[in-house]
Formats: sequence, structure tokens, C-alpha cells
Amino acid sequence: MTEVVRLNAVSKVYGKGQSAVAALREVSVGIPKGTFTAIMGPSGSGKSTFLQCAAGLDLPTAGSVQLGGTELTGMTETALTELRRQRVGFVFQAFNLVSSLTVIENITLPLRLAGVRADGAWLAEIVRRVGLDGRAGHRPAQLSGGQQQRVALARALVTRPEVVFGDEPTGALDTMTAREVLILLREVVSTLGQTVVMVTHDPVAASYADTALFLADGRIVDSMSMPAAEKVAERMTRLGAWK
Repeated sequence: MTEVVRLNAVSKVYGKGQSAVAALREVSVGIPKGTFTAIMGPSGSGKSTFLQCAAGLDLPTAGSVQLGGTELTGMTETALTELRRQRVGFVFQAFNLVSSLTVIENITLPLRLAGVRADGAWLAEIVRRVGLDGRAGHRPAQLSGGQQQRVALARALVTRPEVVFGDEPTGALDTMTAREVLILLREVVSTLGQTVVMVTHDPVAASYADTALFLADGRIVDSMSMPAAEKVAERMTRLGAWK
């Protein structure tokens, strides 16, 4: 199976000398195309650093990162910005919507920044799939938290990215709304062939993924296929994520 993201012996160290902190330690892993991967681990395990390096938001101290066969290590910040804009989608815990823009304007913002005209048919398909029909002219303040996250997901998908990265995308949502967003993420993988990599602390969220990767002390210490919430919670407890 084709890998969309590949990390080879990636290490990330913050600071120097005695104050140096190793956030990632020689992490090697591939993320197959068309899959949903959950990244889990205790606080400070390296989850967010993993996502930042994999998405080209930060460069590793050592090792290499490839996205769709493109080597990110050594790229200029300008080139990385262009790559992220064209080939990567992001969904964060904070919805990061522009309050003065409508739903449609928020969704198409990455295209406008890139100077690309929106594909009308694809835009309509994305709006329909995320359940925002009839909300196109609304502004974020007129939407619920769940609807705002749907806008963020549609914005991440509109450029037809090679991979969508989510950093605790359901962390600010209530249980029912979080479930709706997770079902949407699952559907874009299953029906659109999208690749999703999601950092989460929630075993229930991880259960929507095809694979869960567990980090501890900056290393991948375990993986689980078809992760059930109970098994994920048990593994997290053994990693000391919670008592």
C-alpha cells in the first residue's frame, strides 16, 4: 500500500546542553494512503511534535520526513508553506475560523490564498458531505461548535489534500457533537479515500481509526489495528496516561 507520510529515524530536540529536551527519538513509521490513524500517548509523549514534523509545520533535528514522496527536510519555509497550502489539510481543537467571513468564504480561504478558483462541483459536494447545506451564508458566530468544526473540516478538504492532520479535533466538543465529527472523519476516509492522521487523548475517538499508534517518551512503543475503545483505554493506562 502506498505511503502518504513516511518518517525515517526522526528525532526532535528542543533547547541545547543540559536544558535540551528530546520530544521525538528516532521515530520511523509510514502512514498508508486512504487510512485513518490515531496518534495517542501520555502528556509529553511527543504526540503534537509528531504531528508538527509529519505535517511540515516543524523540521526534525535529525532524520527525514517525506510527504507524498517529497522530502521535507531541507525545504525553505516558503516552499514548506506552499506545500502545506496545496497538499495538506489541518483541523485543530480551536476551529480557527475568520469571524468576518461566511461559511463558504472560510471554506474557500486556502484556495483564495493560493490564487486558485474553487471547483464549484467539488465545493458543493464537500458542503453537502459535512452537512452545511443551508448554512453557506452564515458567519461563525451564528453556528454551533459542531457546525464550526464542520466548516474547519470542509476547509481542510477543499484543496483535495494528500493528508488531513487533526490535532485534538473533538477536544472542544460535547460527546454527541464529537461523535458526529468523528463519523464525518471516518466517512471521508471510507468514501473519499482521504488519509487522516489525528492526535487524540480520547479512546473513543481512537476507535474510529484503522490504526492507533502509541507514543511514550518520544518513541512509538505500540500499535493497534482496529482499535476498540476499551483496549485503547487499557493500553493508555499502562502507559501512565491517567490513573
